[in-house]
Amino acid sequence: MTRETMSLRLDSGLRQRLVQAAQAEGVTVTALAERYLREGLASTAHPGIVFRDGHTGRRAALAGGPDVWQVASALRHTAGSAAERLSTLEAEFGLHERRVVMALDYIAAHREEIDARVRANDQALDEVESRAAERGRLLA
Repeated sequence: MTRETMSLRLDSGLRQRLVQAAQAEGVTVTALAERYLREGLASTAHPGIVFRDGHTGRRAALAGGPDVWQVASALRHTAGSAAERLSTLEAEFGLHERRVVMALDYIAAHREEIDARVRANDQALDEVESRAAERGRLLA
């Protein structure tokens, strides 16, 4: 990714809040400003999408709903027509069709990001299952 310099004039109070937030999170002002811009642009382009912190970092989610990567992961396990698959996701997550479509639109626009999250989750699950199997062998 090419990085370019950009100068912004900010209200002094806003600038101070940004500096304080960056210090509180232990990141640079530039890194935090980039995150805010990236997430703000994504939220504007995809109404209903919010970003949450977690042990694996920040991730896209439906407001008041599941993480977007969870919808993508569940989608892999659906079958049938597009309408049937959509209905399956609605039932699985207890969401209105409109909200499932919001998640699918975000997935389509951010495929690499979401696919990486799904792969990371699959890998973590494989590791947990492997440890559980080994523990079972030790206890047998």
